[in-house]
Amino acid sequence: MRTAIPYKKPARIPFTRDGYQEILKQQKEFLHDRPAAVENLKKAREMGDLSENGYYKAARQRLSFIDAQLRRLDRLVRFGSVIDKPVLTGVIGFGSTVTLSGAAMRRTFTIVGGYESNPAENSISHISPLGKALMGHKAGDTIALDAPKGRVEYTIESVT
Repeated sequence: MRTAIPYKKPARIPFTRDGYQEILKQQKEFLHDRPAAVENLKKAREMGDLSENGYYKAARQRLSFIDAQLRRLDRLVRFGSVIDKPVLTGVIGFGSTVTLSGAAMRRTFTIVGGYESNPAENSISHISPLGKALMGHKAGDTIALDAPKGRVEYTIESVT
C-alpha cells in the first residue's frame, strides 16, 4: 500500500517593495524581447543548413536564455511576498537601513531578501550571518560576529 506524500506549500520568497518591482520590471523587459528573439530564430532556420549556421546557434541560445530568465522570474513573482518595513521604529528588521562601525570601518547596509541582496551595492540578506546578527537590535547596541578572520564586533550607529 502506498502512503500519500503530504503536500508542502512552497515557502514565500521575501522581497522589499522596490526589489519586487524590479523583478516585475525585468519580467516585462524579457517578455518584450522574446518575440524579436523568436523572429530571429525563424529567420536563421530559413537560411538552410543548421549544422554550420552560427546565426541559428546564437539565435537559439538567445531564446533559450530569455526563456530561462522568464521561468526564473515567474517563480519569483509567484512565490514572492513583499515584506514592509518593521512597525517598531528604531528596531532593525527587513528593509531597515543600518550604519555600522567597528574594526576601523564604517558602512551602511540595507537588510533585504536573499534574491535581491548585493553586498557591492550595500544590501545584505536577512539570512546572511551579519543580517541575522543585526535583526532585532537597536542603535547603540554592539553585536559580535564570528568571521573567517576571527571574532568581530560592530556598533550599530543608526537605524532607519
